[in-house]
Amino acid sequence: MFDHCLYFNTTALARALEREWSKAFKPFGLTPSQVFMLRVVLKKPGLLQSELAKELAISRSTATRTLDGLQQLGLLKRQATENDGRESAIQPTPSGIAMQEQLDAASGEVTKRLKKELGIAHFDDTVSKVRTVRSAMG
Repeated sequence: MFDHCLYFNTTALARALEREWSKAFKPFGLTPSQVFMLRVVLKKPGLLQSELAKELAISRSTATRTLDGLQQLGLLKRQATENDGRESAIQPTPSGIAMQEQLDAASGEVTKRLKKELGIAHFDDTVSKVRTVRSAMG
């Protein structure tokens, strides 16, 4: 019925991927959204909240909620900036930094498994095409 529906198929794919990443990150007590945000901050400490939202392609309010949760867990902290009191620079805490290798490894294992199941070329081609569509729409 929905064989040619982009919305239906990408949403179904997103749900399946959400389950995979949730299993991978469950041992850390974190959601995939929290882990991806933490990984961005670990790679780019000092990003402003607005930059972080843009990097993750999420709304600023969604970024705020996810940041609040990570801050409550002691994995990230907000620091006031000198330029704009309305924006905070996001920094990882020592606890967040300590998790980096394990989070990267867990993420890498999911990607490795998916590449094996789908084939590397198909996996890479799919990611590339989805990114192209996402860029064209947004």
